[in-house]
Amino acid sequence: MLIRAIALSIALLVGVGAIVPLATEYAEAGPRKSKNYKKKHRKYKKYSKRWWRNYYAKKKRNRAIAARKRGLRLRQIRLANARKARSGNEVKQSSATKSKVVAETAPAVLPSGEAAPTGWKKGQATAGELQFRVDDSSGSQVGSASISVVGPAMNEETARSKTVGGVPQASLRRTVIDRMVRENGWVVNDYQKEINGKKVYVVVAQSQAGASVQSRMFYFTEVDGRIYSVATNAPNDSAERLAAESEKVVDSLQKRVQPVQQAGLK
Repeated sequence: MLIRAIALSIALLVGVGAIVPLATEYAEAGPRKSKNYKKKHRKYKKYSKRWWRNYYAKKKRNRAIAARKRGLRLRQIRLANARKARSGNEVKQSSATKSKVVAETAPAVLPSGEAAPTGWKKGQATAGELQFRVDDSSGSQVGSASISVVGPAMNEETARSKTVGGVPQASLRRTVIDRMVRENGWVVNDYQKEINGKKVYVVVAQSQAGASVQSRMFYFTEVDGRIYSVATNAPNDSAERLAAESEKVVDSLQKRVQPVQQAGLK
């Protein structure tokens, strides 16, 4: 009996040990195996209402995809064009800057083709008038100058006549007075002198520039049937220098002058 009881106990233990793993495998704690279900495509009868509905929906999706592709391509083209235009503008600005630097450093030339006096640099040009900036030895601006054509000469003049190329000096003086009225200035003196053997009419004026007084000089001479004007504007301490340089310019014009478009004083 004892042996039988022991044998039954051993058999019971072995049976329980085999049943527990099997039960655990199929319990919730055990691994789950999922089945792969293939997506079933519904089949419609060709050319039926459902078939046509599916066909138009597919076409609509394809059109939307194509539109998005076109939009993306157009955006890429616009960005490329913008980069190209920006690069072109930078090149143009660089070229313009270089041209401006070259123009500022290039020596100023008078209508006669000769070089302008030292310190005279090209300024803003208008129709019929050449403008110059006048600098001192340190490169600071001390004044300005301009060369323009007042008008045509009228007729031959005599040594005693108060005219320049047949134009009365009183008329030339009036143009200076009118200009000084516009620029808050006044005429101080006028006289006649000879430069290079030719008669030159000079009008001396002044104008107010803040707390200082500017010296204004106007030289009128006849060259090749035209009345030329050389005008300068500078502080009183630089007036003598500009007067001497203006006479050099007048002398240069009388020797050889190139055509300049006619323009009145402004």
